[in-house]
Amino acid sequence: MINKESPVPIYFQLENLIKEMIDTRELKPGDVVPSEREYAEKYGISRMTVRQAMNNLTSEGYLERKRGKGTFVAIKKLEQSLNFLTSFSEEMRARGMVPTTKVLDFNIISADKFMATKLGIEEGSPVYEVTRLRFGDDIPIAYQIFYTSVDLVPSLTKEMAEQSIYRYIERESGLSFFSAEHEIEAKVAFQEEAKALGVKVGHPILYISRIGYSENEKPLEYAESYFRGDYYKVKMKIKG
Repeated sequence: MINKESPVPIYFQLENLIKEMIDTRELKPGDVVPSEREYAEKYGISRMTVRQAMNNLTSEGYLERKRGKGTFVAIKKLEQSLNFLTSFSEEMRARGMVPTTKVLDFNIISADKFMATKLGIEEGSPVYEVTRLRFGDDIPIAYQIFYTSVDLVPSLTKEMAEQSIYRYIERESGLSFFSAEHEIEAKVAFQEEAKALGVKVGHPILYISRIGYSENEKPLEYAESYFRGDYYKVKMKIKG
């Protein structure tokens, strides 16, 4: 609450109240926040004081204003570094988020020419095709279609695919992920990706395809991932 007898400026008290609501997820990324008038009436303070608090929170990146729509809790993009080999779960935990996975589909298919080339196997070989939705703090972040050879990990199940498949492959195959090849492309969400990620068709997404290799350059997995463009960005460091 606002303590008008406190030596702490009222605008600063309001800033801390809003920050606390964001930290405890009472206000979630993308939520509209009350107007200046609503805050002023709720706490019995001037709109000028509220405006100062809102301006400061906007400058600090907690809030963002959208012309004609209002003020919203800012969505801070998750940053993926391609300098290191990490799984989605590891990335989320490193950012203090709780990762979860929902398996949407789990099949064994025959590798066509394209998939056989990506995984370095014979055409017609059995391949797991696992479609998953990846969450960070219950927010759908990525829609992913994952492929790996059945011969590499013959005991993979749908239940296991809800965990880290990378760690499972390493444990069962005795091979470690050593390097990866990525292709990155800006796209818009079509109906399938939009429905899974909870966004509108045409929403900006970041498409990343990846082949993960062992130390002896054996392909261990191929994945196509569609990340929400408003939540995700890629960082790379290149030395000359």
